[in-house]
Amino acid sequence: MASRLREKYQKEVVPELMKAFNYKNIMQVPKVTKVVLNIGLGEAVQNPKVIETAMEELALISGQRPYVRRAKRSIASFKVRKGMPIGVAVTLRGERMYEFLDRLFSIALPRVRDFQGVNDNSFDGRGNYTLGLREQIIFHEIDYDKVEKVRGLSVSIVTTAETDEEAKVLLEKMGMPFRRRRVESHG
Repeated sequence: MASRLREKYQKEVVPELMKAFNYKNIMQVPKVTKVVLNIGLGEAVQNPKVIETAMEELALISGQRPYVRRAKRSIASFKVRKGMPIGVAVTLRGERMYEFLDRLFSIALPRVRDFQGVNDNSFDGRGNYTLGLREQIIFHEIDYDKVEKVRGLSVSIVTTAETDEEAKVLLEKMGMPFRRRRVESHG
């Protein structure tokens, strides 16, 4: 069964983008290829148990088993040695990716306190978007009573868009709640 967001992408977003950017071929239309969720765990240096907790929470949020991220090099000032676990991540593709984005846009983000939309300055110049979330408890899969520590996570949305403008229109049409710009009146 195709997810709600995938159907919306195929039936509404693709035709709108083809018209907006004058694409000649349907293969030119940008699409989301993967979503990477990452939790950085600096405290894992002192307490290795936090890795397990974060893995369980990320598995609940994503519906997929995360992997441990390890330090690429030693950094003495952070007491980190090469190969030490310093975070957990998961890469979502296909149906799981669409399901996650649907939940993120329609359920999780509106639960953020004082939410006024996501910042549209977080594109990387190549059509990819990274969103930092301050707390994992905005996802309804997380049982608030079992949370030991509120942790942030980053959500990177990787698209095939050539420019940030194309990626923004793609994500906006898919339902990403970007912050509305206030028009200041002088007078």
